Amino acid sequence: MTEFLGAIWGMMPSTFMIMAPILIAAAGGMICERSGVVNIALEGLMVIGAMAAATTHVLLVRSSFGFSMPAALVAAALMGGAFSLIHAFASVTLRADQVISGAGINLFSLGITVFASQLLFGADRTPSHGVAMTRGFLGLFPTIWIALAVAALSWFALYRRPWGLRVRAAGEHPHALAAAGVSVARIRYAAVAASGLLAGLAGGCIVLTQDSQFSTTTINGTGFIALAAVSFGRWLPLGIVGSSFVFGMSTALAVSFINIRALRERFPADLIDPTAFFNAMPFVITLATLIIFSGKDYAPRAVGKPFDKGKG
Repeated sequence: MTEFLGAIWGMMPSTFMIMAPILIAAAGGMICERSGVVNIALEGLMVIGAMAAATTHVLLVRSSFGFSMPAALVAAALMGGAFSLIHAFASVTLRADQVISGAGINLFSLGITVFASQLLFGADRTPSHGVAMTRGFLGLFPTIWIALAVAALSWFALYRRPWGLRVRAAGEHPHALAAAGVSVARIRYAAVAASGLLAGLAGGCIVLTQDSQFSTTTINGTGFIALAAVSFGRWLPLGIVGSSFVFGMSTALAVSFINIRALRERFPADLIDPTAFFNAMPFVITLATLIIFSGKDYAPRAVGKPFDKGKG
């Protein structure tokens, strides 16, 4: 037991490294869905952000620019925010199916990033930059502190500012919000843009801490795990912190399983692939939670429903 607990404790830096981008993207997804817009494009926006961060970092390092890391993260956030406006236009202005719009961005992101890589570097990926970000306090990457700050600011914005009240009203009672003279479209545009900024930032965090270069497999489903974290966390800031930690721990176990003897001895590895098992845990946990709490719907009432002022 002591060995097992020691191994789990030793996994904490990896857990927090994996948890950070999940939490950042989940915060964006929570804000977006609280406004009434489903954003399954988190995956694609993270891909865009990762490409922007890696490209910015590589180009600035080549030019001996001293602040390539913050510049890369800012570029990732801005590119994610810019591409999220496509989803906002389709979902809010055109009142298109939000799931199809998000799926389209996910597919588009893979193509546009490979095309941009070919133009800039003559390959389907960026040049290797190693693990660009260095560990800091307690051996942790700074991304975990960024993620916790994002979660705290999300709580403050949603529950302590008038804007947050309007976002929640847009997702629960949009016609009442419109009757109060507030533009539902403007609130939803802002929420989708915020989710894009955070998803792009999350993608940048991944490529600078967990990968040595950008490729089409850099994000590898993390955006969908972030979506699962929003659902499992019941669309609450504290809830997504807990769910992101659980999912980060599960993913870290998939990587570190071979080094934990207590788990190796008890896990039926001859029957189940342990790496696949722990990688699937975030989705299994989310499905189990939805089944257990199926009697009560925690999602915003108007989420996924286009707003039509004339149909109040």
